[in-house]
Amino acid sequence: MLTNSLYLDDEAATLEFGKVLAKATFQNPASSVASAAAESGIPSVGGVIHLHGDLGAGKTSLTRGLMRGYGYEGAVKSPTYTLVEPYEFKYCNIYHFDLYRLSDPEEVEYLGTDDYFAASNLCIFEWAERGSNIIPPADLRINIELEGTGRRLSCQSLSEKGELIAKRLWN
Repeated sequence: MLTNSLYLDDEAATLEFGKVLAKATFQNPASSVASAAAESGIPSVGGVIHLHGDLGAGKTSLTRGLMRGYGYEGAVKSPTYTLVEPYEFKYCNIYHFDLYRLSDPEEVEYLGTDDYFAASNLCIFEWAERGSNIIPPADLRINIELEGTGRRLSCQSLSEKGELIAKRLWN
């Protein structure tokens, strides 16, 4: 298990870190964001990322940066009301979940989440704790805390795939 943390000055730094995170999830990390945009996506190692933090901490901003890293140029909004926002690419799909509004973890089953977890897909969960034992365990857990005018991100790998992503992030 790898753990590391860093301080991000502002939302722009959070978006940039999201792009770095995207690259760490590419099957070939030597691929560039430009090639991802040109190809309408890029093959992913897939996985499950749980984002933890208070309201307004930057979970959606981090996801927006990740989407930019995959070459997505459209609007990336919080799925608070839709519960999941799907982003389909040529080589993989990214699913952004927000479980904040769930009152019972079993409500997750109504989303049909099993359909989302193909090996090459990347699933990002905000408020994952509200899905408790219903959603898949995280490969990578990211805690975001407001600190001064910026944010402190703590990343923890929780699986072999998470360790691969974490090593790429910090090397």
